[in-house]
Amino acid sequence: MIANGVGVGHGVTTYTASGTGPAGSNTSAPAGTPERYIGFPGGNLPPGVTVTEAQGLNALEQLGANLEAVGLTPRDVISMRVYLANPPGEDSADFAGWNRAYRQFYANVDLTTHKVVKVPLGTAPPADPMYANRARPSRVALEVANLPVAGWLVEVEVVAAYR
Repeated sequence: MIANGVGVGHGVTTYTASGTGPAGSNTSAPAGTPERYIGFPGGNLPPGVTVTEAQGLNALEQLGANLEAVGLTPRDVISMRVYLANPPGEDSADFAGWNRAYRQFYANVDLTTHKVVKVPLGTAPPADPMYANRARPSRVALEVANLPVAGWLVEVEVVAAYR
């Protein structure tokens, strides 16, 4: 659920958010570990939720607060760049976990019926998303060798349009 591209009209003001990662919410985990950056209480993940998925949710929540501070919402996002690092011991980034986190905030309203689409969290049955949003930003997700903060597996940059 990604746009092929996004156009904005002449004179539209945009906001470019710097790379945003997850907050160090789980203080019971050691600093610099991926588990430090998951936002679930006590670091306890729901069934099937990966650390990348949990960090993605956390980063998207942080991004939402960033957008809100400048008068925007996730509905205003038109472009997204995502950087994913490999979880410790894994050969590649967890794109599936990231995509589940993404669908909790983006591309979860049917454009024809305007009904909210149920989406999975981990291996749980699909349920209402955390943030209903018809926006389908143009997007790229890249696997990178590492990110600027020890323990981050996810970093997100967006461009949003004031409407």
